Amino acid sequence: MKLTHLDKRGKAKMVDVSEKEINLRTSSASAEVILSKEAFLAVKNNTVVKGDVLSVARIAGIQAAKKTSELIPLCHNIFISSVNIDFKLSEETDSILITSDTKTNSVTGIEMEALTAVSIAALTIYDMCKAIDKGIRIKNIHLLSKTGGKSGGYFAK
Repeated sequence: MKLTHLDKRGKAKMVDVSEKEINLRTSSASAEVILSKEAFLAVKNNTVVKGDVLSVARIAGIQAAKKTSELIPLCHNIFISSVNIDFKLSEETDSILITSDTKTNSVTGIEMEALTAVSIAALTIYDMCKAIDKGIRIKNIHLLSKTGGKSGGYFAK
Protein backbone atom coordinates (compact mmCIF):
# COMPACT_ATOMS: atom_id res chain seq x y z
CA MET A 1 0.00 0.00 0.00
CA LYS A 2 1.39 3.38 -1.01
CA LEU A 3 1.29 6.06 1.69
CA THR A 4 -0.10 9.21 0.11
CA HIS A 5 1.18 11.61 2.76
CA LEU A 6 4.85 10.83 2.10
CA ASP A 7 7.04 12.18 -0.69
CA LYS A 8 9.70 10.17 -2.55
CA ARG A 9 12.18 10.76 0.29
CA GLY A 10 9.74 9.58 2.96
CA LYS A 11 8.98 13.10 4.23
CA ALA A 12 5.48 14.25 5.20
CA LYS A 13 3.58 16.15 2.50
CA MET A 14 0.09 17.33 1.80
CA VAL A 15 -1.73 15.18 -0.76
CA ASP A 16 -2.38 16.86 -4.11
CA VAL A 17 -6.14 16.73 -4.67
CA SER A 18 -6.22 19.05 -7.68
CA GLU A 19 -7.18 16.25 -10.09
CA LYS A 20 -10.06 14.93 -7.97
CA GLU A 21 -13.69 15.61 -8.80
CA ILE A 22 -16.03 17.56 -6.60
CA ASN A 23 -18.84 15.45 -5.19
CA LEU A 24 -21.03 15.16 -2.12
CA ARG A 25 -19.16 13.61 0.78
CA THR A 26 -20.56 12.83 4.21
CA SER A 27 -19.13 11.52 7.46
CA SER A 28 -20.41 10.59 10.88
CA ALA A 29 -18.37 10.08 14.04
CA SER A 30 -19.03 9.46 17.70
CA ALA A 31 -17.44 9.80 21.13
CA GLU A 32 -18.57 8.79 24.60
CA VAL A 33 -18.19 10.81 27.79
CA ILE A 34 -18.51 8.90 31.09
CA LEU A 35 -19.32 11.07 34.12
CA SER A 36 -19.97 10.59 37.81
CA LYS A 37 -23.63 10.41 38.82
CA GLU A 38 -23.41 13.94 40.25
CA ALA A 39 -21.90 15.44 37.09
CA PHE A 40 -24.28 13.53 34.83
CA LEU A 41 -27.33 14.81 36.73
CA ALA A 42 -25.97 18.37 36.68
CA VAL A 43 -25.65 18.19 32.88
CA LYS A 44 -29.05 16.54 32.50
CA ASN A 45 -30.78 19.06 34.77
CA ASN A 46 -28.82 22.01 33.32
CA THR A 47 -27.48 23.03 36.74
CA VAL A 48 -23.76 23.18 35.94
CA VAL A 49 -22.42 26.51 37.24
CA LYS A 50 -20.63 27.28 33.94
CA GLY A 51 -23.91 27.13 31.99
CA ASP A 52 -25.73 24.96 29.48
CA VAL A 53 -23.12 22.26 28.88
CA LEU A 54 -24.69 20.60 25.85
CA SER A 55 -25.40 23.87 24.02
CA VAL A 56 -21.84 25.07 24.55
CA ALA A 57 -20.43 21.65 23.56
CA ARG A 58 -22.53 21.67 20.37
CA ILE A 59 -21.21 25.10 19.35
CA ALA A 60 -17.64 24.10 20.27
CA GLY A 61 -17.92 20.97 18.11
CA ILE A 62 -19.24 22.93 15.15
CA GLN A 63 -16.51 25.53 15.53
CA ALA A 64 -13.85 22.80 15.80
CA ALA A 65 -15.04 21.11 12.61
CA LYS A 66 -14.58 24.42 10.80
CA LYS A 67 -11.01 24.74 12.14
CA THR A 68 -9.83 21.17 11.53
CA SER A 69 -7.31 22.14 8.85
CA GLU A 70 -5.73 24.59 11.32
CA LEU A 71 -5.35 21.86 13.94
CA ILE A 72 -4.22 18.86 11.87
CA PRO A 73 -1.24 19.81 9.70
CA LEU A 74 -1.94 17.76 6.55
CA CYS A 75 -5.72 18.25 6.39
CA HIS A 76 -7.07 20.26 3.50
CA ASN A 77 -9.14 23.35 4.15
CA ILE A 78 -12.57 22.44 2.77
CA PHE A 79 -15.93 24.14 2.50
CA ILE A 80 -18.26 22.55 5.04
CA SER A 81 -21.90 22.45 3.99
CA SER A 82 -23.27 21.13 7.27
CA VAL A 83 -22.27 20.03 10.77
CA ASN A 84 -24.85 18.55 13.12
CA ILE A 85 -24.01 17.41 16.63
CA ASP A 86 -26.36 15.38 18.79
CA PHE A 87 -26.19 14.09 22.34
CA LYS A 88 -27.79 10.97 23.79
CA LEU A 89 -27.81 10.85 27.58
CA SER A 90 -27.86 7.48 29.35
CA GLU A 91 -28.86 7.48 33.01
CA GLU A 92 -28.03 3.78 33.12
CA THR A 93 -24.32 4.44 32.49
CA ASP A 94 -24.08 8.15 33.43
CA SER A 95 -22.74 8.76 29.95
CA ILE A 96 -23.25 11.05 27.00
CA LEU A 97 -22.93 9.68 23.49
CA ILE A 98 -21.94 12.45 21.08
CA THR A 99 -22.49 12.04 17.34
CA SER A 100 -21.58 14.36 14.51
CA ASP A 101 -22.85 14.34 10.95
CA THR A 102 -20.93 16.40 8.41
CA LYS A 103 -21.36 17.19 4.72
CA THR A 104 -19.34 18.84 2.00
CA ASN A 105 -19.25 19.19 -1.76
CA SER A 106 -15.52 18.91 -2.19
CA VAL A 107 -12.62 17.03 -3.75
CA THR A 108 -11.64 15.41 -0.47
CA GLY A 109 -13.42 13.79 2.46
CA ILE A 110 -14.81 15.25 5.64
CA GLU A 111 -13.96 12.46 8.10
CA MET A 112 -11.42 14.47 10.07
CA GLU A 113 -13.95 17.26 10.58
CA ALA A 114 -16.52 14.80 11.97
CA LEU A 115 -13.92 13.29 14.32
CA THR A 116 -12.65 16.70 15.43
CA ALA A 117 -16.21 17.85 16.13
CA VAL A 118 -16.98 15.01 18.55
CA SER A 119 -13.54 15.24 20.16
CA ILE A 120 -13.85 18.93 20.96
CA ALA A 121 -17.48 18.58 22.04
CA ALA A 122 -16.33 15.88 24.49
CA LEU A 123 -13.46 18.02 25.76
CA THR A 124 -15.88 20.91 26.25
CA ILE A 125 -18.12 18.73 28.40
CA TYR A 126 -15.05 17.79 30.43
CA ASP A 127 -14.01 21.43 30.81
CA MET A 128 -17.44 22.56 31.93
CA CYS A 129 -17.88 19.66 34.41
CA LYS A 130 -14.36 19.23 35.80
CA ALA A 131 -15.18 21.19 38.98
CA ILE A 132 -17.75 18.48 39.79
CA ASP A 133 -15.81 15.45 38.55
CA LYS A 134 -12.14 15.34 37.55
CA GLY A 135 -12.46 11.62 36.74
CA ILE A 136 -14.55 12.15 33.61
CA ARG A 137 -13.50 9.74 30.86
CA ILE A 138 -13.66 10.31 27.12
CA LYS A 139 -13.57 7.12 25.06
CA ASN A 140 -14.52 5.38 21.84
CA ILE A 141 -13.85 8.26 19.46
CA HIS A 142 -14.34 6.72 16.04
CA LEU A 143 -15.67 7.10 12.53
CA LEU A 144 -19.16 5.69 12.08
CA SER A 145 -19.50 6.21 8.34
CA LYS A 146 -18.30 8.05 5.27
CA THR A 147 -19.71 8.37 1.78
CA GLY A 148 -18.52 9.88 -1.47
CA GLY A 149 -15.16 9.91 -3.14
CA LYS A 150 -13.08 7.37 -4.99
CA SER A 151 -12.79 4.92 -2.10
CA GLY A 152 -16.57 4.73 -1.75
CA GLY A 153 -18.45 4.26 1.47
CA TYR A 154 -17.42 3.05 4.89
CA PHE A 155 -19.83 1.95 7.59
CA ALA A 156 -18.57 0.81 11.01
CA LYS A 157 -19.69 -2.60 12.11
